[in-house]
Amino acid sequence: MNKKFKLVIIDVDGTMTDSGIYYDEHGNELKKFCTKDAAGFFAAHQIGLKIMVLTGRECVATTRRMSEMKVEYLFQNVKNKVEFLKRFMEENDICKDEIIYIGDDLNDLPPMKLVGYIGCPQDSCPEIKEIADYVSTVKGGYGAVRDVIEHILRESGEWEEAISKVYGIGI
Repeated sequence: MNKKFKLVIIDVDGTMTDSGIYYDEHGNELKKFCTKDAAGFFAAHQIGLKIMVLTGRECVATTRRMSEMKVEYLFQNVKNKVEFLKRFMEENDICKDEIIYIGDDLNDLPPMKLVGYIGCPQDSCPEIKEIADYVSTVKGGYGAVRDVIEHILRESGEWEEAISKVYGIGI
């Protein structure tokens, strides 16, 4: 892959999670994140990609997990992802071809049309799969984010070196 990406935008529900929303007896919202995605986050960071998590919902669990994943940008409760992304691109002087977007459902469709590369989980809606550059073989919430990032980095020949540096192993 000859493109030089700078930013990965990742949706939360249905992409990093299994789409389930869990509530405890106190009304707290809980989410289950897949630990396998961490390798994708760490590899992306290792090669200099910044990560933005962009979601229409707000949840303390998302804030905590994204802090653990050391994402550069976390934007929750964003109702108009297109306007938000256009403004972000302009303010940060980043162009379409420098952005990867990983999402799964119809609310991701309009902003996906503003980026250079689209990845999605295997169980994404048909409209997303139709425009995706890569459809993961993994469902959302089960390591699909890692799979998409791994696919992109393998194509560019950067996966093995990144993982080797992150985990101190030779693969």
